Amino acid sequence: MILEEDVEKLKGVGPKTAAVLKKYGIHKVRDFLYNLPRNYENYVAPTSIADLRPGKVVIKGTIDSLSSRRARRRNLSVTEGTIRDKTGAVKVVWFNQSYRLKQFTPGKEYYFAGDYELKNGRFSLISPSSAEISDVDPSGGLSPIYVAHGALKSNDFRRLIRASKPIFAEIPDMLPSVKPETRRKALFYAHFPSSGKMIQKARDYLAYEELFELILAAKLNRRENEKLKAMAIPFTLEKIRDFLQLLPFKLTGAQKKAAWDIFQDMEKPTPMNRLLQGDVGSGKTMVAALAAYEAILAGHQVAILAPTAILASQHFATISQLLAPLGIEVALLTGATKKKPELKSQIKSGKINLVIGTHALLTDDTEFSDLALVIIDEQHRFGVEQRQKLALKSPKGLAPHLLTMTATPIPRSLQLTVFGDLDVSILNEMPVGRQPVNTTIITEVETKEKLYRKMQEILTLKPDAKSHGKKAHGQQIYWICKAIEDKNGNLGSEITSAKARAKKLASAFPQQTVEFLHGKMKPAEKDAVMERFAAGEIDILVSTTVVEVGVDVPNATLMVIENAESYGLAQLHQLRGRVGRGSSAAYCYLLTSSDLAPSRRLRELEKSNDGFHLAEVDLKLRGPGEIYGALQHGALDLRIASLSDTKLIAKAQKDVIEFLQNPENMLKYKELMNGIAKYQQITTLN
Repeated sequence: MILEEDVEKLKGVGPKTAAVLKKYGIHKVRDFLYNLPRNYENYVAPTSIADLRPGKVVIKGTIDSLSSRRARRRNLSVTEGTIRDKTGAVKVVWFNQSYRLKQFTPGKEYYFAGDYELKNGRFSLISPSSAEISDVDPSGGLSPIYVAHGALKSNDFRRLIRASKPIFAEIPDMLPSVKPETRRKALFYAHFPSSGKMIQKARDYLAYEELFELILAAKLNRRENEKLKAMAIPFTLEKIRDFLQLLPFKLTGAQKKAAWDIFQDMEKPTPMNRLLQGDVGSGKTMVAALAAYEAILAGHQVAILAPTAILASQHFATISQLLAPLGIEVALLTGATKKKPELKSQIKSGKINLVIGTHALLTDDTEFSDLALVIIDEQHRFGVEQRQKLALKSPKGLAPHLLTMTATPIPRSLQLTVFGDLDVSILNEMPVGRQPVNTTIITEVETKEKLYRKMQEILTLKPDAKSHGKKAHGQQIYWICKAIEDKNGNLGSEITSAKARAKKLASAFPQQTVEFLHGKMKPAEKDAVMERFAAGEIDILVSTTVVEVGVDVPNATLMVIENAESYGLAQLHQLRGRVGRGSSAAYCYLLTSSDLAPSRRLRELEKSNDGFHLAEVDLKLRGPGEIYGALQHGALDLRIASLSDTKLIAKAQKDVIEFLQNPENMLKYKELMNGIAKYQQITTLN
């Protein structure tokens, strides 16, 4: 039980230190031991100061003359001192690390590793890492480097982990199919490495452990879902065929396959738990309408939950147009809906067949007569409790069938691990007429000449044929900014605010209507701005990422993303998907504030419009945490495992299947069962 003890039980951890640790998610001894080094510094074979040459160096010496000052030009602190050994002395400089002033004991020797380079006319050691001689294994010369948490720096974690050495002997094994003591050895060598080979062996085991937990959680979720009962909804071939013949377009092959998967799922007496993923504009709403129609034909009700009022309104407009002519009652329920009591009474009585709404669907007084299908759009924007609340509104003691949708393509390895409890359908074809977005990387210095010229051209083009805007004189533009207000009111800061950018663009394009939009506006204000933009009353909309998921504006054909290098690849692709929704050519400019060469993710975005390819690239570049937003719920926190390691994933899957064949394992490995609870919260729906 040592791992479940409060972190304050550790030697050297008092109430103040415990408070800092808990602030950063380290509550138990287990959390502390799994707070692994982010890297290792190799202090082997230090160079004497007299023999230093420019580049990466390691030296061993004492430090004195430490002082700190504020830099005049930039808002940062500069800490300086002198390192000495028997052969000479060298200046050392740290930036924004004023804690270094109190770190070193006079006359005591330390290791320092950093870049020895020319700075302000003299050679100095720049922002080196440091370690006490006793912290470094003399055989390998390795010292762990930990991520700083508030006042606790890497040296503090090294001190605390050294004081906790006796605990490693008490660490129990957690997983079957591995040799005894593997876990304690892996954790010990991760913190106290004697060689690079030992570090790799430790990380291999800990990565396997993470994947085993993830996959086991997903498979247990699937088992739980299969115990539930749902209303079996028969497939009505003739009715669906007649419906499709009324449409003014043909379904893509991917849409047909996804719809068939859903129809087969809904015929079963266990609840469907399917994820429909496809790029922006791939036709997810049409597939959702088919699923809803099938459930309504069988005499049941359907609820569609969207994250914003404007997206709910868009779904309502699209689906009403498809289903209302067939005599189906479709209603919209949002915070702004008038006559709510009357509408909710009609939902409860069963008069309304399909209700589309926002969080207003989740309130206790929204009751259904016979809810058999729940569809959730952009499901990662809703917490587990919110999804469960809607699923529990089925009044007959049965679980509703569940279809979740996302426009953020999920890499295959994430499907196998994090979302292993979900059946997945993929829309990887675009409907006829969907425009690819021509994407270009440009720098700040090119803005006025190259970009403004293109903007002027767009603003004078004939409005898009698919545009519903009544007042647009030309095509429209999105300009995405990173911040709302300039930091400290400083208009010279690197990240220009939406407000300031809108002012600049209004000055540059005085004949056009320029407005700005941001996430801190009230929902009604945001909706009003987007409605005016959709109606063609706004020519240039300057916005933060609040438009990432929003209303379709076919007449918007150009998007500029400012400070593009500060966004993730998936988010950039999602933002870019706001244009190219009509029949006109579409463009996206990735505006960078740096003179450095563009990053790989920007270059990949410039080359490809394929969201599934970009999702795989994003996974390799950044890891799983930000790909799908699961970290919003604090659950997906992989420290070591790489979800691109297909061999390790395959091994973990095979071992999990064997583990589940013996029910006694659930009792035997109690810590494992406790540990997977956090992963089960990512997608569990019942």
